[in-house]
Amino acid sequence: MKKIRRIGIITAGGDAPGLNAAIRGVGKAALGGYGMEIIGFRDGYRGLAEDLKARLDKRTLAGILTVGGTILGTGRDKPHRMEFHGEMRDMTDAIVANYKRNKLEALVCIGGGGTHKNALRLVEKGLNIITLPKTIDNDIALTDATIGFDTALGIATEAIDRLHSTAHSHHRIIIAEIMGHRAGWLALGAGIAGGADVILIPEIPYDVKKIASAIRLRSKHGTNFSIVAVAEGAMSKEDAADFAAAAKRKLNSKTKAQKQHAKTELSVLNARHTGNTMRLAKQLEELTHLEARVTILGYVQRGGTPSAGDRLLATRLGTKCVELINDKVFGVMVAARGDGAKAVPIAEVVASKLKLVPLEHSWIESARRVGTNLGG
Repeated sequence: MKKIRRIGIITAGGDAPGLNAAIRGVGKAALGGYGMEIIGFRDGYRGLAEDLKARLDKRTLAGILTVGGTILGTGRDKPHRMEFHGEMRDMTDAIVANYKRNKLEALVCIGGGGTHKNALRLVEKGLNIITLPKTIDNDIALTDATIGFDTALGIATEAIDRLHSTAHSHHRIIIAEIMGHRAGWLALGAGIAGGADVILIPEIPYDVKKIASAIRLRSKHGTNFSIVAVAEGAMSKEDAADFAAAAKRKLNSKTKAQKQHAKTELSVLNARHTGNTMRLAKQLEELTHLEARVTILGYVQRGGTPSAGDRLLATRLGTKCVELINDKVFGVMVAARGDGAKAVPIAEVVASKLKLVPLEHSWIESARRVGTNLGG
């Protein structure tokens, strides 16, 4: 009797446009191209731990290409630290057992940075794992692009487009807060595409006085409104210096007490940063004497129909993933490389720093050349 080839798939971490397109890409290539069966596990790693599964067939995969979210559900549970009945448990062994019980040839994990760290733990347990990079922040190392970024970029750009008319009509400063705690790809790209006058990203700490000066200069020249695109993780030079100093103290801690003190200090700084965009608006009002209004885009950026770009990327990476499984290439992330895809060891992805916006990046250079103020 011919052995049935069976692969599993999960979506983990935050939701993003294009997840269903990726599930479809993997599923249809596995079913139609290689005669494999495919099992979806619900709600990320928890579904693996609890064996919450559903067989994915052609009927299940039909019509999901254009649907936002994920038909499998998602979650942020970690295999080694999962809550059950009010206590944290290590469910890694349960996941390994369910992998073997279902006779999986490989497991596909679609997600961001946390998903890749957790996937590496399963690789180290001897499981055949392949990952696909997904995050609207576009900050996963060693891949040109991530599933979800293109759609979120379009949504944020459209929001800025719509805010222009209100800013112009009421002679106001309109501040659009865009997702991105540590990486500014989304705010920078949407700010440039939407014609924002000021763009603030985590990679470039800002001087609020310089921002106010640029806005006042616009007013002097007869333009009594400004659009500010700000990443949620952007911070002033003073705050950035405080964070850097606290992080350095944590790194150089020689005792447990010193390390705990530094961690507490960082927690306090993070709490202080909450609501930073609202404080920025108040500061700009005081310095420019113009009304400032804040629009926080939030989860709107992660929802809705995926763009053509994300559908293409998800399908391209998903189908390449199945090809790699067939060739018995495991322990890798399927990275976007130009118009193609490349297998990159998951261990290298996890060991690499986040893909932040380089200060010499062409987007930054272009923004400066069209007169955009970057706050520095």
